[in-house]
Amino acid sequence: MTHWLWAISLFFMLLSGLQIFNARPQLYIGKESGFEYNNTIFAIGAENSDAGPRGYTEIFGHRFDTTGVLGWSGPAGQETSRAFPSWATIPSYYDLGTARVIHFFFAWILATTLIVWFVASTVNGHLRRDLAPRLDDLKRLPQDIVDHAKLKFHHTREYNTLQKMAYGGVLFVLLPLLIFLGLAGLFLSQLLSGRDASEVPSALIGLPAPQTSLPALEGSNLPGLDSKTFAGKVTLVNVFASWCAPCREEHPV
Repeated sequence: MTHWLWAISLFFMLLSGLQIFNARPQLYIGKESGFEYNNTIFAIGAENSDAGPRGYTEIFGHRFDTTGVLGWSGPAGQETSRAFPSWATIPSYYDLGTARVIHFFFAWILATTLIVWFVASTVNGHLRRDLAPRLDDLKRLPQDIVDHAKLKFHHTREYNTLQKMAYGGVLFVLLPLLIFLGLAGLFLSQLLSGRDASEVPSALIGLPAPQTSLPALEGSNLPGLDSKTFAGKVTLVNVFASWCAPCREEHPV
């Protein structure tokens, strides 16, 4: 059951995530980002040409024409500039607020079911018995790699070494990275006075906020954002908006 819930959650998170990405379809490297910096490593957009508007995807400075799919898409005569096409996003029309609600709703389902699965698998011995690689598994690893390369698959009741590594890699490496790297955003790192955002929980709920703990709020141009306003009060910080410019302006706290 948990696996089906994961699949459903990831499906909705992916498509709603593409809708959120459409709000600013660029990825940067380095400490700064914005139009005044030349550090974009990935971008989707549209530009005018002699043949009319064209969509493009730019990767590390190399630009590719992706008209009809990325950058410029839509029904004939109703094309519009958008990073990912309407058929690939939830909702299909541009609605950042609804996309965030859907994304975070299924994120909580994913997180909850992961915890339930981990606790149950620890108690019933599934982790130790079926997923933890043993010494014999490591000895068989070279042969497993050769067999898979030759498309020779051995169907047994137990996971082979590569299956255990793949299963464990997704559950204990990729998913944690997906969660914690997503938290190391601009607003959160400033709020915590450093780049240690990936080491804190994904939301700060129910924490009394002394004035000195909110240095990033001082001098902020965002309306209503002042550390004195929240000093000594229970505060909910929208850390999910740290990497999303429209999100920061709409609901910083």
